[in-house]
Amino acid sequence: MRLSILQTTLHWEAPAANRDSLSRKITALYGNTDLIVLPEMFTTGFSMNARALAEPMDGPTIDWMAQQAQRSGAALVGSFICTENDRFFNRLVWMQPDGYCQTYDKRHLFGLADEHLHYTPGSKRLFVQWQGWTIAPFICYDLRFPEWIRQPKDQRYDLLLFVANWPIARAHHWRSLLTARAIENQAYLAGVNIFGTDGKGLEYSGDSCVLDYNGQARCTIAGAEGVCTTELALEPLYEFRKRLPFLDDAG
Repeated sequence: MRLSILQTTLHWEAPAANRDSLSRKITALYGNTDLIVLPEMFTTGFSMNARALAEPMDGPTIDWMAQQAQRSGAALVGSFICTENDRFFNRLVWMQPDGYCQTYDKRHLFGLADEHLHYTPGSKRLFVQWQGWTIAPFICYDLRFPEWIRQPKDQRYDLLLFVANWPIARAHHWRSLLTARAIENQAYLAGVNIFGTDGKGLEYSGDSCVLDYNGQARCTIAGAEGVCTTELALEPLYEFRKRLPFLDDAG
């Protein structure tokens, strides 16, 4: 499977501008990848202005994702501010080229930014089947909670995804925790962060990456916007787990 990660600078609270910018970047990937991963809240930046910015599931961002997935021939994943029944969610959307989509609502809300005062937490994990792979997507702060990420015994996954707005002040944590999650779950991992400065003055170094099941980097993007595409294979993953069956010993 060809996996592409897209690290970008976001226009603060400007959904149309971000969709336009991302469209130009994704165009270069048309026909050349199977999965495109965007950052957390890719239409707005990490904003707490939920009521003003939220969209429904039949709004312009979902339409845009469906269009981009269809044109690129790849699944597209990222999170946006969603409203449903007068509640607001930091919602990850998995969109396939045929228009089929699944969602995951961020489980762990970031108290330091008062995210829990503006958004409703999710309660269910998402496991997606795509081209013979089982994929588990999560959002930013979820990364700090290994018990939520842990491989279920009855639902093994092959690839972890983390979409994020993770500030440079804790970049070492981002890099370290991504590596730990890949190693302890013996799974490929893609972590996609933003780059630049947001509307609150927070700086982001990016440090987006794809890691293998041994925690080794397959590609990294740091200190700039960028796109990286790498090809992953299931056979080496299964052989690694067979040779080192640590997951079988979990309590």
